[in-house]
Amino acid sequence: MWKGQLGSLKSSYRIINCDVRGFGKSTDEESSISIDLFSEYLIAFMDKLNNKNAIACRLTMGGFLALNALKIFPERFETLILCDTQCIADTTVIKENRYKAIEQINRVGVTEFNEKFINSDFHTNSLTNKTELVETLSSIVFTNSKEMITAGLTALNERSETCSILSAIRFPTLINCGSEDAVTSLDRSEFMIEHIEGSSLKIIDDAGHVSNLEQPEEFNKYLRNFLNSLDSVSN
Repeated sequence: MWKGQLGSLKSSYRIINCDVRGFGKSTDEESSISIDLFSEYLIAFMDKLNNKNAIACRLTMGGFLALNALKIFPERFETLILCDTQCIADTTVIKENRYKAIEQINRVGVTEFNEKFINSDFHTNSLTNKTELVETLSSIVFTNSKEMITAGLTALNERSETCSILSAIRFPTLINCGSEDAVTSLDRSEFMIEHIEGSSLKIIDDAGHVSNLEQPEEFNKYLRNFLNSLDSVSN
């Protein structure tokens, strides 16, 4: 999902693309997963690479993970890039809908859930005009097992808020959000901007919940400009 960014940045930065535990090629059908476990796994992954601190760039659920990891291990991050994500805990209604989705998956399988999930991620223009991209994401989503999808939904329901740590963030922070993100609306990004001192918000036009995939050139422009600003400060 980050190939469009890896190619743009790899000549200037060490880029490490890490699968969330249990997803992608990081298989784990046995652990009782949680956002805390994901955070601990990320830090263990950094330790294995002897990476003392990092610039964290995370999208959607990855943003929950990044903020949670920052809450537990604040010394391990030097910069934060949050994309189409939020800090608030979910409402009771959203949690109930997730539990209903888990029941449906256990009853009839993942197809209907995955298709609805994919359609909600994209801007309507992307669904119509970027069918190859939609099919690519669909193939990624469908590689995840029923067990990991339901475990992931449970982990999302059990996560805690991270809004309370925003005022303590004292390093450069960039927030990107698709202009038509129907999953994590723009006001959630605006809330984080208001509470993270010195942070900046970039709105990705004609994008939904996966703005880095839908508009990679615009996304990468904001990403490079932000990273270049860090270099100019350090120099």
